Amino acid sequence: MKVLALCIAFFACISPASAAEKLTQIAENVYAYVDTKNSTPQNSFGSNAGVIIGEQGIAVVDTLISAHEAKRFLQDIRKISDKPIRYVINTHYHLDHVFGNAEFAKQGALIIAQEEAKDLMQKHAEETLQHVGNYGLTAEDMQGTEIAYPVVTYQEKMTIDLGGQLLELTHAPHAHTGGDTLVYLPKQKVLFSGDVLFTQYHPFLGEGDIAEWSARLEAIKAMDVEKIIPGHGPVSDKGDLDDMEAYLQLFDTKAKELAATSDDPQEIAQEILPALPKRPEGAGLIPMNIQMKYLKKK
Repeated sequence: MKVLALCIAFFACISPASAAEKLTQIAENVYAYVDTKNSTPQNSFGSNAGVIIGEQGIAVVDTLISAHEAKRFLQDIRKISDKPIRYVINTHYHLDHVFGNAEFAKQGALIIAQEEAKDLMQKHAEETLQHVGNYGLTAEDMQGTEIAYPVVTYQEKMTIDLGGQLLELTHAPHAHTGGDTLVYLPKQKVLFSGDVLFTQYHPFLGEGDIAEWSARLEAIKAMDVEKIIPGHGPVSDKGDLDDMEAYLQLFDTKAKELAATSDDPQEIAQEILPALPKRPEGAGLIPMNIQMKYLKKK
């Protein structure tokens, strides 16, 4: 993801903003940060994170971008529960979702991810942390941040019982990344999708397979789900899955057409943006998507 450097100028032009001000209750014993506005590197690029409370403890879904952000998250968790934090589930390996892991590991939480997500994190995380400037972050932003890797992995499916609360983890292969995890709560009909779904955000497409990604979205539509917590954006529903799939197909078609006549990602981005559905967040990702996915062989 080194091409994120293409977006630094974009993010530098955005007024500073904090992440979601507090955890939002999604369902009984389920909370999340959702719908961050004016996304920046400092507020985890607007990434969401969740809290699931059972009789025996708490599971956390993703941990934000830094020790600073993770500590804020921990403080907000303690406003709603004093139960032990037993598990962290990483939906995938990207820094905005996992670089807060160490703060939860210090609390005794067991970090869980799909096995390919762990492999990708081991391959990229340390280098990413050493070059945070490429992502619009400063040493001050990342002060105290350490890498904490998953210690438990699964291949296709895994179930966690928190006591009166089941979590069903499912691998969504070749969607946003190779190691995406969906976290489903059958009791509440809630799904944490990670970055398989972006709502009101332009998605990062550089590592995804469009056909497989669309297939994962179709599979989610078939689930008994009423509320979806996307990786970025507000609480969503199945209509947002349709919007995401339409976005992927349109972007893929237009990007292939334009990349056939130009090798300039910024030029292509300017051409493609007016054709895309209006999304208020994350437009700075468009040239990176084009460079990584459609121009990488040129």
